[in-house]
Amino acid sequence: MVIKPKVRGFVCVTAHPAGCAAHIQEQIDFVRNKGPIKNGPKKVLVIGASTGYGLASRIGASFGCGADTVGVFYERPSDVDRPATPGWYNSYAFTKAARAAGLYAGNINGDAFSDDIKKQTLEMVKRDLGPVDLVVYSLASPRRTHPVTGVVHKSVLKPIGAPYTNKTVDTDTGVVSEITIEPANETEVADTIAVMGGQDWELWMNALADAKLLAPGATSVAYSYIGPEVTWPVYKNGTIGLAKNDLERAAKSIDALLKTHGYGRAFVSVNKALVTQASSAIPIVPLYIGVLFKIMKAKGTHEGCIEQIQRLFSTQMYNGSALEFDDSGRVRVDDWEMRPEIQAEVKRIWPQVTTETLNALTDMDGYRADFLKLFGFGLPGIDYDAEIEPHFAFD
Repeated sequence: MVIKPKVRGFVCVTAHPAGCAAHIQEQIDFVRNKGPIKNGPKKVLVIGASTGYGLASRIGASFGCGADTVGVFYERPSDVDRPATPGWYNSYAFTKAARAAGLYAGNINGDAFSDDIKKQTLEMVKRDLGPVDLVVYSLASPRRTHPVTGVVHKSVLKPIGAPYTNKTVDTDTGVVSEITIEPANETEVADTIAVMGGQDWELWMNALADAKLLAPGATSVAYSYIGPEVTWPVYKNGTIGLAKNDLERAAKSIDALLKTHGYGRAFVSVNKALVTQASSAIPIVPLYIGVLFKIMKAKGTHEGCIEQIQRLFSTQMYNGSALEFDDSGRVRVDDWEMRPEIQAEVKRIWPQVTTETLNALTDMDGYRADFLKLFGFGLPGIDYDAEIEPHFAFD
């Protein structure tokens, strides 16, 4: 079939397999060009491995550190009349490249929140890898079926306590308008913490520890975001921010667990604002990203997912480096984004952004290009008018 982008709101409902493969290769090439990361992990489990920071972590571990990996993800394969999800094509391309490089790459496709997928994953790790020395937890899901109660929890992106009004942008049309988001109720807050908080990370780490599948010195990291004040009502101080607070609580609990059993450490890494499927769904954030990208690209400090993870691995976690924590015990690779001069420029520009000034004051074209790239579109060297085989199955 010929596959073109079909965007519905903040989601593209098609994905291009050759484009996704080219995107994976771009990231592999970046990591390889940076050179080997000394003393990096060799056996890695990535939970949430098919897109964004989780995918970048898998690529960085394999092609920067020579690691064998197991990736857990929940993606839809192609069917008769539609292509697969981008995460399916990403994982297929990664697996092919890793195996060609002589690296082990095992995959588990299913609901990572479920006991069954945890069991399947532990069996694969035990059979094919042995104890792992790095566990990356990078799940981003709109819902979670609790493995004990069976209750389906759905996350929401809302402020807490009062409505919040600010400007946002329709990324398709470029129209800037005001949006008012009503506050979450107590149930919505609790549900969002249940989905996006740290309980499931704890369940994974306890299961690995009980199965004796953590190597001496094993590390676990989960990813978070804080951002600037303009986004705080819908992020840091909103429902998702409370969930991220619970993630930090879990990091401390897991860190204590690891140290009690003679393993290594667990921590949260706060990363930069980027175009991801998750961030595209948060009101106000895409406009902020457009402003931020314009500023950081002009200063030469812009990074994508793979650049962030390569820097985290090479300057914080491995390569003879030591972790640097902020006052709350978090590692910060959003440090370039949060530099005072960068945020001062964001504050200066923000009030000036309108529909008419959008293209001059923001990098919305870059935002759109990055968004389509997530789905395999806009990659150089790909003939998007050609027929392509959409069906790929893992062995």
